[in-house]
Amino acid sequence: MGNSSYFAFDQVDWNMMGSSTWETIWMTLVSMLFVAILGVLLGLLLFETSGSNSLAVRGLNWVIAILVNVFRSIPYIILIILLLPFTKNLVGTIIGPVAALPSLVISAAPFYARMVELAFHEIDRGVIEAAEAMGATKRQIIFKVLLPESMPALVSGATVTAISLIGYTAMAGAIGAGGLGNLAYQEGFQASNNTIVLVATVVIVVIVFAFQFIGDTLVRHIDKRTL
Repeated sequence: MGNSSYFAFDQVDWNMMGSSTWETIWMTLVSMLFVAILGVLLGLLLFETSGSNSLAVRGLNWVIAILVNVFRSIPYIILIILLLPFTKNLVGTIIGPVAALPSLVISAAPFYARMVELAFHEIDRGVIEAAEAMGATKRQIIFKVLLPESMPALVSGATVTAISLIGYTAMAGAIGAGGLGNLAYQEGFQASNNTIVLVATVVIVVIVFAFQFIGDTLVRHIDKRTL
């Protein structure tokens, strides 16, 4: 034990570290794909149903908002346990990277949906009204006004969400979901191997920095205000 226990690199199985790193990246990318799709749909519904004069539409907005707020408020580690039966029925197992996907998506999609809704509300209302005045259909407004105008904010929000998902994968690893979290817990903490914990931590930090760099670069390229 002691500080030297963090630097016994000969005790690290680098092949296992590499496969665990890939599992973390895979879980993040796949879950983020579903989160992006579901988050945009939920955010669009929240935006389109807000401020309506129709009682039915306001009711729909209220129901969606409640669901979003509820799932956004549940701590992730509790959500994993809560969804174990659902996960078992959906993917056939509660262990491994695939088993982590349902809880990752359900936890992050509401968070991203709120970011999407906020991004749509920040669009200049005059741009939307001009499109409506020119006879644009709702579909055209969505795909030619809302999404393009809010794209920098959507990408920035997706970057923040992806980084949160990386942290969630580490927590999911504590109950056997695989990835660096699982490696750090089972092969590091339980085996009293501080070096594995340290290396896994450094790799996760590098992954976070990489996602942040990619996200920031994309935002700079698509944000017309920076040109």
